[in-house]
Amino acid sequence: MFRRAAVAGQFYPAGKEFLKQELKKMVTVAPERRKVLGLLAPHAGYIYSGACAGQGYGRVILSETVIILGVNHRGHGAPLAIDGNEGWETPLGNVEVNSELRSRLAGDSALFAVDSQAGAVEHSLEVQVPFIKYLSPGSRILPIVVAAHRLPDLLAAGHELARLFTENENIMMVASSDMSHYIPAAEARELDFKAIDQLLKLDARGLYRAVQENRISMCGVAPAVIMLAAAKEAGAAEAELVCYTNSGEVSGDLSEVVGYASLIVY
Repeated sequence: MFRRAAVAGQFYPAGKEFLKQELKKMVTVAPERRKVLGLLAPHAGYIYSGACAGQGYGRVILSETVIILGVNHRGHGAPLAIDGNEGWETPLGNVEVNSELRSRLAGDSALFAVDSQAGAVEHSLEVQVPFIKYLSPGSRILPIVVAAHRLPDLLAAGHELARLFTENENIMMVASSDMSHYIPAAEARELDFKAIDQLLKLDARGLYRAVQENRISMCGVAPAVIMLAAAKEAGAAEAELVCYTNSGEVSGDLSEVVGYASLIVY
């Protein structure tokens, strides 16, 4: 069974050739790309955040399997829901889900559960897949949609993902998140960098606290905490901010923006 594209034609182009043209414009491939453990990438409509996401994707060598950690905007389904489909449809062609990795993660976990409905229409997962298909057509994915929000559960989830890296899997993670929502650009930048500073320190607990204490409307803080905790345990030593911008740079309205960041962890 394949998960059908739910937001093609809304968040990104539905036509194959048009989508390829847009991705070619958005993805800035760096002269020297690197293997990473994690990538933070935004998930708004491509017109707003696609170029920032493209800068992040252009800095990395995509692994054989990409674990996508998305935020469950609707809150339905398992708190940590692994997609159970065979693959995902995109305008660029189907992308296979790594069923073996799914079985290993869900098999002995008290946290993760296979639940295809939780992410059936979730855009935070879907908008990442065309970037992966475009840059690395043979890569597989393991989409996970996150509704869990308690810090102990997020850290425990990160620990379980880190075990996959110790088994020498050719894998990496993408944490899908936008930053501050619907506030003035200057205020968004000030708040967002309180979170970004913790990401750059590889401090999962610090990120969680910064978002909570400063009331930063970073929708994907939970996926980001999981990614950061897993990457740190898997040996990450550095993080680098690739891009920070906001929707006002496109709309021209800086009075009420959404912030976007791309950041690599290695």
